[in-house]
Amino acid sequence: MFDQIVVPTDGSEVADAAVSAAITLADRFDAHLHAIHVLEMGELPPGVEDDDADQFASVGSEATTAAAERAAEAGVEATTSVIVGGVPIHRGILDYADDHDVDCIVMGTYGRTGLDRFVLGSVAERTLREASVPVLTVHEETTLGFPFERILVPTDGSDGALVAADRAIDLALATDAALHVVHVVDPYLLDTQVDPSDLLKALEDVGEQAVETIETRATDAGVSTVETELLTGNPHRSIVDYADEHEIDCIVMGTHGRTGLERYILGSVTERIVRLADVPVLSVKQSPAE
Repeated sequence: MFDQIVVPTDGSEVADAAVSAAITLADRFDAHLHAIHVLEMGELPPGVEDDDADQFASVGSEATTAAAERAAEAGVEATTSVIVGGVPIHRGILDYADDHDVDCIVMGTYGRTGLDRFVLGSVAERTLREASVPVLTVHEETTLGFPFERILVPTDGSDGALVAADRAIDLALATDAALHVVHVVDPYLLDTQVDPSDLLKALEDVGEQAVETIETRATDAGVSTVETELLTGNPHRSIVDYADEHEIDCIVMGTHGRTGLERYILGSVTERIVRLADVPVLSVKQSPAE
C-alpha cells in the first residue's frame, strides 16, 4: 500500500510521535523511510548566507539521524536528509516528496485551537492542504498500533470522499480491520423557509445513499465487516465523538485542498478533525485525474 514514506522531524516530542508512527507504518508495509528536516531561512540569524547555513543545521541532522537509528532498530531501512534551500517548511516537504516518489507523508501536529490556528495555519495543515499524496497526522500522545481493528471513513457523498473511501478500503483489507462508514446530517443546513421535516428527510436520504455506496464498494472489495451510521450534529464534533465511542484506530478523510483566506478563517472538517482527534488521521486529496 505504501512504498516510500517521509517523516519530517525537528527532534520535538510531537515529531518523535510522528517518527514512531512512520516507523510502525513502514514496518507494516515494508516501505522505505525518509527522515527529513527542512531548514527554513527564517531559522537562520540575520546576515547568514546560504553557504554558511550548514552549521545551523545540526539540530536537523541530529533529529534525522536519531530517527534513522530508531528505524534501524525496528528493521526499517531509512534515508536521512537536511534540506537547506530557503523555502517554507511545508514546501520543502512537498518538493522532497515529489522528487522521491513518496506515497505517504507522516507528520506531527499539536492539535491546538484558537484564532492563531485559523489565521496562521500549521506546517501540517499547510502540507495536507497542498499534498498530492496521503498525509497521516498524529498528536504528541497518539500511538499508531497494528493491527488496526476499526477504521472510520466519513462521507458527504462527494467524489473526494469516494477517493478517501477507496484508501480506507485498501487499509482495511491490508490490516483486516472493520470499516465504519458515517455521514453527518448538519441541522444548521436546514432552511427555515422550507418545511424542516421535508428538508431533513432529503438530507438523510442523501446521507443514506452516500454510506450505502461506500458499503457496497467495501463489501465487493472483500472487507469482512462494514458498519454504517447516520449521525446528526456538528460534522467535525460528531465524527470525533463517534471515533471515541467506537474505539476507532484510524480516521480516513478526504480533503478538497482549497486555499485562500476562507480556508484560514473557517477551516475544513478534515483540518478540525486533525486538530481534535485522539487517533491518527489519514487525509487524502482527490487528484485532478480523479
